[in-house]
Amino acid sequence: MINIETSIKNEAISSSDTVDKSLTEKKDISKEKTNDTISEEENSKDSELKSKEQVEVVSGNLVAEEGKEVVEVETEKINKVSEEIKEKVRGVVEGVFKLFEKDLHVVAIGDSLTQGVGDETKNDGYVGILTNTFEDNNIKVAIENYGKRGNRTDQLVKRLDKKKIKASVEEADIVLVTIGANDIMKIVKSNIMNLQMKPFNDAKIDYLERLDVIFTKIHSLNPNAKIYLIGFYNPFDRYFGDIEEMQMIIDDWNSSGQILTQQYDYVNYIPIADLFKDSDIELLSEDHFHPNSSGYSLMAKRILENIEEISVEREEITEDIE
Repeated sequence: MINIETSIKNEAISSSDTVDKSLTEKKDISKEKTNDTISEEENSKDSELKSKEQVEVVSGNLVAEEGKEVVEVETEKINKVSEEIKEKVRGVVEGVFKLFEKDLHVVAIGDSLTQGVGDETKNDGYVGILTNTFEDNNIKVAIENYGKRGNRTDQLVKRLDKKKIKASVEEADIVLVTIGANDIMKIVKSNIMNLQMKPFNDAKIDYLERLDVIFTKIHSLNPNAKIYLIGFYNPFDRYFGDIEEMQMIIDDWNSSGQILTQQYDYVNYIPIADLFKDSDIELLSEDHFHPNSSGYSLMAKRILENIEEISVEREEITEDIE
């Protein structure tokens, strides 16, 4: 009896141990599964995070590429328009060119009209158009551009002492000069609310004296060079045509400059004021002051018509500027 009870107890203990062991094993398995699950979830999250990061990188690259493509397309459009405009004004004259010299060296100097300010093609205004015209017609004419925005006669007198400019003038066959408009504008700014002739008449005297110095300096540097003084126009005519005093001042200064050039056998005058007066097309740039490419085309054409060293059959000269 005791042996049976003992046996039952031992079996119960053994069974209990087995159950405990089984439970422990199940717990361990469960724990392992849980750990595996957690690990898998973590790996899954890491994978998702990496995938998300990759997607963001790819998306970012795509956006960047798309943005780059948009910029390139816009740039291409702008360049195309610019090239079309350049082609339109590339050459202003179609005809037979005759040079009295085998090659010509031209120096263009002065203010913003020589620099080409306002030319939307960035082609140096009338200087660039003349250069293109000579190139297209296989004419050997080299042009150096020393235009500087805002230049007045007193400043140009000083610039003619600069080493590089002096060297260029000494080698030039022709010197093209645009100067005087900023001398006028200096007085306009000081008297904008009350334009009267007296301040301009007083300033004109000094202007003509400095213009004389400019001609003399150029001639002393190069006695063989021909000088062409290019007149200026009334930039206010189109939008402020009712300011009669302004037109009178422009006309008076241009006339005085022309009369001065007649005192020298080496200086000629080229008028341009009439080109910009009562025009049916827009000849000024967005600043409503400087010429645009069409305005510079008219200037280039007028200059080329008046340069004695180059002969062009006049009936071949094109008239249309759009």
